Amino acid sequence: MEKIHDRLRAELEAHGLSAARAARDAGESDSQGLRDVLSGRKRLTADLLGALVKGTGIDSQFVLTGQRGSGLSAEEKLLLEYFRDASKEVRRAALGALVGATTAASATHVGGTHSQHSSGHGAIHIGGVGNTPTKRRK
Repeated sequence: MEKIHDRLRAELEAHGLSAARAARDAGESDSQGLRDVLSGRKRLTADLLGALVKGTGIDSQFVLTGQRGSGLSAEEKLLLEYFRDASKEVRRAALGALVGATTAASATHVGGTHSQHSSGHGAIHIGGVGNTPTKRRK
């Protein structure tokens, strides 16, 4: 039977983290406590696991149960949290920035009756509501 400290070690390795780096990212002043957990000499506490999750983005569900969680990194989870809390206008602007940053195409259909296009270096225009065509800059 696989133990929590084995899964924690595997998760840290999957993230490319040494015990020293993970402890530092978790706000621990000394990595010995984490090393003791990884070796099985000490039990993993909820406080340490919480600090590791917050500081490194490891999957706590996997560490505790062996089952993968959402598959999202800490950065992706934070982005999703902010996106869900944002107003409709901010969501549209965020999508426009992301889609515009990943495509060099002049027009991209977002859905419904909305469209967006890149109007120059780093600029995104979001508009074209209804049947009103969006003018493109040259």
